[in-house]
Amino acid sequence: GSMRTARYAHTATLLPSGQVLVTGGVGLETNGPNFFPVSKTAELYDPTTGKFTATGSMTVPRANHTATLLPNGRVLIVGGYKEVKGYNGQQLAVLQTAEIYDSGVFTATIGTMSAARVGHSATLLANGKVLISGGVTSDATGIPTGYSTTAELYDPATDSFALTAGPMLAARAFHAATLLGSGARVLVSGGSGSTAALASAEIFDSVTKTFISTGSMNKKSCIPICMGV
Repeated sequence: GSMRTARYAHTATLLPSGQVLVTGGVGLETNGPNFFPVSKTAELYDPTTGKFTATGSMTVPRANHTATLLPNGRVLIVGGYKEVKGYNGQQLAVLQTAEIYDSGVFTATIGTMSAARVGHSATLLANGKVLISGGVTSDATGIPTGYSTTAELYDPATDSFALTAGPMLAARAFHAATLLGSGARVLVSGGSGSTAALASAEIFDSVTKTFISTGSMNKKSCIPICMGV
C-alpha cells in the first residue's frame, strides 16, 4: 500500500515493534503556484500487512527534522522547519522545539533546545543521551540566519537539553554524524558551511563533552540544501 499522505523531507524510524514511524515532511503543492505545505501528520508502516495506517499527529508541522529511537522505545523528534511558501520569496520558520512519540501520541519535551535548528544531526550515544549538533539556526522569529557551531545533549531521564562543554570546531549543516565503535565518540564530517561545502571532520567525545579535530576528507561533501534553507 501507499502512504496516506504524499511527503518528502520526512523521517522514517524503525520501532521495536517492527513497524516504521513516518513523520512530517513537505506535501503536495496546494493553494496556488509554488505553495508546499509542511505536514504535522504521521503514519505507521506494518511490514506484516504492507500497509500504512494513521497515528497521532505531531504537536507542530515539521520538515527536515530528525527522529531518533531512544533506548526506552520512544522516538525523539527534533527541530526542522515549517511554513514553506514557494520557491521565490520563501517564508521559513526554523524550529527550536522537540517532541516525543510514544504509542501513538506525540508530546512536547519539557525542555527546548538552546537554539533553533534545521539540517542538524542527532546521534544516539551508548549512555542513552542524544547528541544534537550544528545545523542552520534562526533569529527569534524563526527566520534562518546562519550556520551553527553549537551542540547539545538530550537527556531522556530529565527530558531536557544541555549545551556541550564546547562547540564544534566548524559551523556546519547537512553534515554526517556517525557513532564510532566505542559508543562514546561521534565522527562529524563534511556538510555545508557558510560559503561552501566542507572537507573537514571532527570528533565528539562524550566523556569530556568537547569536540577535537581529526583528518579531513579527500573531497568536500554536503547534500543539496532543501527548499533554500
